[in-house]
Amino acid sequence: MSDAGVVRLLLFRVGRLVCAAEAERVREILPRLDPTRIPGAPPVVAGVVNVRGTLVTVVEGWRALRQPEPSADGEGGGTTVLLEVGGGKKVLGFTVDEVVDLVSVGGETLERRQALPGIDPTLVRAVGRRADQLFVVLDTDALLTPILSS
Repeated sequence: MSDAGVVRLLLFRVGRLVCAAEAERVREILPRLDPTRIPGAPPVVAGVVNVRGTLVTVVEGWRALRQPEPSADGEGGGTTVLLEVGGGKKVLGFTVDEVVDLVSVGGETLERRQALPGIDPTLVRAVGRRADQLFVVLDTDALLTPILSS
């Protein structure tokens, strides 16, 4: 992530955590898709979905970020964000509760953080502020690439 210039970020909510991913890594935003479970896959993998003829692995955002399980009344809601990982070599689906906004921020306004309560520091690239709300810029490769190899 650049220290200068403008960075475009997609803001989304997973539980009570507001997160961001670099917009250039977002391939598509889709309504929550109903995945087909993969036998033997780790619990963080919801399954696979068919997106216009391509099978895409879907990761449960709340499990990957170690957030509380969503309530049953929220079942069927949410969004699946398709993210490029591994230098664009692979696309994974990432479930979120809601997409909040697409913002452009100055790279210098993002603060580097080593440790934040409630989230693994190896998954955090930076922390930003939008109005009075803090958000975590995720290192999507650090978050999702290990899931590919499991």
